[in-house]
Amino acid sequence: MAKAAALQLLLLLCAAAVVWAAEDGGAAGITKIKVYWHDILAGPNPTAMRVAQAASTNASSTYFGAVVAIDDPLTSAPALSSSEVVGRAQGTYTFADQKVIGLLMNMNFVFTAGEHNGSSLAIMGRNEVMSAVREMSIVGGSGKFRMATGYAEARTVDSGFKSGETVVEYTLFVKA
Repeated sequence: MAKAAALQLLLLLCAAAVVWAAEDGGAAGITKIKVYWHDILAGPNPTAMRVAQAASTNASSTYFGAVVAIDDPLTSAPALSSSEVVGRAQGTYTFADQKVIGLLMNMNFVFTAGEHNGSSLAIMGRNEVMSAVREMSIVGGSGKFRMATGYAEARTVDSGFKSGETVVEYTLFVKA
């Protein structure tokens, strides 16, 4: 009887230790990065170019079928003119939803300055533009972020409807 009680206590302590380690290890192994993504569609030096457009009657409302290639600056603060450029977002986004403005994002955040200089993160996922917060997957990386996983949260700072420059705050939660 005493052995059974001792075994139960030992199992309970082991389970508690596993839960504690998982909670602590999860937070301790996460790098949090905040950058601002500048998608410039207008002006003399656009950083986003529409490279394809499907013939569709729905294209006027959701742009369904359009593909955009990007080489967007990533900065440390929302204003491009007064912020340090810490990298580039390079890749594509595809308008992939017929009902709402929903993008398939496929891009690399290539860090060119600061503590992550020389490293990159691969981001992929759905970006429903009109939602307040969008979550996408971090599916890999290089350099400091080799074998990375995690997620990115996107929040629109400026829609770009008037200026031609969309600014999005990206908060990255990276486990490498």
